[in-house]
Amino acid sequence: MLIIVLMLIVGYLLIATGHVTGVNKAAIAMFIGTIGWVVYVCWGTDFVMKLHASEYLEFLDGRSPSSEAVKYFIYDSIFLKYVGKAAAIVMFLLATMSIVEILHNNGCFDFIAETMRTRHSKRMLWSFTLITFVLSANLDNLTTCTMMLVIMHGIVKNRRQRMLVGSAIVLAANAGGCFTVIGDPIGLILWGDGAVTATRFTVYMVAPTIVAWVVPTLLIGRELPSRIDTEWVAPPYRGDDTRLNRWQRFLMLLVGIGGLWFIPTFHNITKLAPFIGALCVLSVLWVVNEAFNRKLMQADQMAQRRIPRVLQYGAIQQMLFVMGIMLAMGVMTETGVMHDVATWVFHTLGGSVWLVGLLSGLLSSIVDTFTVAITNISFFPVGEGAFAPNGSYWMVIAFATAIGGTLLIVGSTSGLALMSMEHIRMGWYLKHIAPKVLVGFLLGLIVLYMECSLQFLIN
Repeated sequence: MLIIVLMLIVGYLLIATGHVTGVNKAAIAMFIGTIGWVVYVCWGTDFVMKLHASEYLEFLDGRSPSSEAVKYFIYDSIFLKYVGKAAAIVMFLLATMSIVEILHNNGCFDFIAETMRTRHSKRMLWSFTLITFVLSANLDNLTTCTMMLVIMHGIVKNRRQRMLVGSAIVLAANAGGCFTVIGDPIGLILWGDGAVTATRFTVYMVAPTIVAWVVPTLLIGRELPSRIDTEWVAPPYRGDDTRLNRWQRFLMLLVGIGGLWFIPTFHNITKLAPFIGALCVLSVLWVVNEAFNRKLMQADQMAQRRIPRVLQYGAIQQMLFVMGIMLAMGVMTETGVMHDVATWVFHTLGGSVWLVGLLSGLLSSIVDTFTVAITNISFFPVGEGAFAPNGSYWMVIAFATAIGGTLLIVGSTSGLALMSMEHIRMGWYLKHIAPKVLVGFLLGLIVLYMECSLQFLIN
């Protein structure tokens, strides 16, 4: 057990300092996730008899216990459960990233650049962040943020102005992703675990996330000049005869975005995992894509466009990171360490879920949003009180880690993407952006506290 705990601590430190050491956090996550299970299997009998004694005896069915039998039990009854949960999230990410890629390849997002034809700084800032907020609530927030940053980079000429607008885009992406259960992996995990329902989650999150997005954006807008230095470029070349007309692009956008909005209803009707609904939307969109581009079926450009380029290096890193962290949390849960740590943390903080949320938000800005959130989710099972379905604990963790991750630019993958694209220094972000995000974070947390308190009084 000590070996697994030490591995996790070292892994957290390497993830937190990845921007300094240059060590890829996906590699670290996969290492602690896979090696953790190897160590678990080596001492499998002790762990199994501690937490799963009755299930193991039932599995033996009168046979003599052995080291080989306990390994088969761990694989069949324990390990595959965590692999399934992690795979469901990764498959959902793969589907949503593929949907974004198909829409982007067909120019369905070109209208965004068209709406930005203004030099008025406030209008451009709010246009970028509003579109990012709305899209992130429906699509993967990292993919949406990266796409919006690329569009912004091609329009705004002044580097300092790009840094300010880009920071607002990152905040809008994280806040928008927290707005729905399908916009961020954490909301998806909570939904899949039965900790929240799609409708109640959105009802709770709408006011806090809007506050956390609007207040810092207003403050950032005050640092921009009245006019922004812009440069308008021609739409990207997509190959011979590959530009769809407006009604075709609108229809594809409706299929992609509208289909994802239908996923909660699909889940309620079928009770199937959300990634099945996402893959269904992807398949329909893919068929529409091929139908609209049928003239290019034999062309080289069409061969490239028919296959989503989501399986590129960056997307694979994100999915492997999620898989590794979830496997690592599974090991910690099965060793009993999570229960012990949760008991100590809760006792130290006086049993306040709001203090846990506040510290989690601050910690996520240093380590990583997803890592801190999944750790907190693994602390407690769905139960009663604050931990009941749609309880305050799940809401505060989802909000605090999503918004807290933007307090420092290294706290979220979206922030790291901006940092790399615009070469932003940590000192500049701390001076110009972090205080503004902190104000929005605290105000949003207060709004969420008032909502949960009011709901408690009603009940």
